[in-house]
Amino acid sequence: MPSSLAKNKITNSTQQYLDIAEIRDNTIIMRDGTLRAVIMVSSINFALKSEEEQNAIVMAYVSFLNNLDFPLQIVIQSRELNIDNYIYTLKQKEKEQTNELLKIQTTEYIQYINELISMGKIMNKRFYATIIYNPLSDKQKGFFSKLFELFRPANLIKMKQEKFLQKRTELIRRTENTISGLASMGINAEVLDTQSLIELFYNTYNPETSANQKLTDVNQLRIGE
Repeated sequence: MPSSLAKNKITNSTQQYLDIAEIRDNTIIMRDGTLRAVIMVSSINFALKSEEEQNAIVMAYVSFLNNLDFPLQIVIQSRELNIDNYIYTLKQKEKEQTNELLKIQTTEYIQYINELISMGKIMNKRFYATIIYNPLSDKQKGFFSKLFELFRPANLIKMKQEKFLQKRTELIRRTENTISGLASMGINAEVLDTQSLIELFYNTYNPETSANQKLTDVNQLRIGE
């Protein structure tokens, strides 16, 4: 019993510092009732473009920013590239290779990759854009309203489905506008689904743990109502 009480104490204490209340239907629901959608954005090699192409991209970017009528957060995440699975696949192919010449070439290639990694960490960059929908401005909320939102448990602020769908409709509109604006610059973007969102935050806040312990598919989880 004492250990159970201690566990509940830790859970309740930690919950106070979480800004995220729920993640569902490809949407992040914050503690204050605002919504977030996250899109993964491709990159372009601006330096390799001609001067005319660079000017066109800059003009498209300026137009994109000027047409925004809602907050947008751009995040660049840099992580050490893990190619263990790739090396494992190569070694399997090496064992299965019947052509002696190809087997030697595969072995040399694996050695080359390992030497390349040993020389320094290979970093992988990912680009994200967070679209925000806040139906009520923070200025319209009183001090006690904000205080109440800060300390109430997450299970008390789960949105009713009808209200959630109304807010999400506007969020989807903003997301589609953002993706369309990025496309005008030749940049592809894709909305992160529920599983991808959970993995994104899990990997962000637990970089060391996530490297060795992968998350279960959210569709296989049984969550009590």
